Amino acid sequence: MLRDVLKEEGHSFSRLVALLLLSSALAPGVPAKEAAPAAADPALEQRVMTLSAELRCLVCQNQTLADSNAPLAEDLRNQVREKMRQGASDSEIVDYMVARYGDFVLYRPPFKLTTVLLWFGPLLLLAAGFVVLLRRVLRRRRAQDPEMTASERKRAAELLAGNEAERR
Repeated sequence: MLRDVLKEEGHSFSRLVALLLLSSALAPGVPAKEAAPAAADPALEQRVMTLSAELRCLVCQNQTLADSNAPLAEDLRNQVREKMRQGASDSEIVDYMVARYGDFVLYRPPFKLTTVLLWFGPLLLLAAGFVVLLRRVLRRRRAQDPEMTASERKRAAELLAGNEAERR
């Protein structure tokens, strides 16, 4: 049926097949991600990924270790995996990472004096931007509405009266 339709429109079926084969041969390949190695212990791998979801990638900074593909994130996941194989608890591993990289390595840093800027920094920047915007708008409004002196009002009234007389 398809062959009949193609012949009616003046196309040959073999040309269509050749065109499809040529286009698929010239099409670029789809890049594939490297598969994560199959873990010998799936429970350990699940624990690594769960803990890695709580730690920040130091390169990407907006991704967790579990989400990042950066080489440093891979190294840190391997460190976490090795510590777990040695029998360290999750809290001991987190303490080790914090001691080595600071509170910034935690995806949700604790609220304390040294992390106040991490928690309130974005809010402070937003407030500062609002204050700057408000000051500029108020300053511009004052510049656009200058006070007229009595002589300027009189001159404006004379000009307006003259224009009214000319229009009649």
